[in-house]
Amino acid sequence: MALYSDEGLVLRTVKLGEADRIITILTRDHGKIRAVAKGVRRLKSRFGARLEPFMRADLLIATGRSLDVVSQASAKGMYGDRIIGDYDSYVNASVVAETADRLFAALDEPSPSQYMLAVGAVSALARRLHAPTDIGDSYVLRALSIAGWTPRLDSCVVCGGGDDLAAFSIPGGGVMCARGRTPEAIRVTRDDVMRLKALLAGDWGTLDVRPAGGADGGDSVSRVHDIVEHWAEYYLERPIRSAHLLDS
Repeated sequence: MALYSDEGLVLRTVKLGEADRIITILTRDHGKIRAVAKGVRRLKSRFGARLEPFMRADLLIATGRSLDVVSQASAKGMYGDRIIGDYDSYVNASVVAETADRLFAALDEPSPSQYMLAVGAVSALARRLHAPTDIGDSYVLRALSIAGWTPRLDSCVVCGGGDDLAAFSIPGGGVMCARGRTPEAIRVTRDDVMRLKALLAGDWGTLDVRPAGGADGGDSVSRVHDIVEHWAEYYLERPIRSAHLLDS
């Protein structure tokens, strides 16, 4: 079998037989791949924890007929233990992994920028750099933007005006003014729009300042999180199940 090397982030695993697993991996140069890790569930496995979800590893992979086979794996980023020790970090890391998995519906479609964005988000969650929900929401918006779904946030998607941007339409693709608002559009505040811009830009100086709760029954953080969640579900055409755990 032909061999190739790459680095990758483990997105998910599925048991196979008595001791093996099928590993879904987002790689830097080969896109999303599915490969068998033989004997990985045995106590004396040579892979150990290096092929668990949220782990980053240098890989040597043998090409197979239907599934590739992991021949070697050396740790490059041991994020899993720190992530699973905190519920919010774990759920948001699961959102990152599930979103990346959905975006790469076609196997062997490389996108180094998507790979580095996912690695950066998981690493930030493991290191507790920012609020976990902010990391997850920023990742989702930026990943979908790279894929071609960038929300319009500076001017109304109906009339093009930049004043009185008081609504957000997911099917319409961005913000709307009060006059151009369509029935399905969600009411938003100026702070909500600024927060969406910060998430899209990865502006952590703005995001790390947590806004106070509003008097309208929900603060800006939760409103914007709902917009991001529904934005992803609409354009990926399926729910992000991990995101629903944040709502429970």
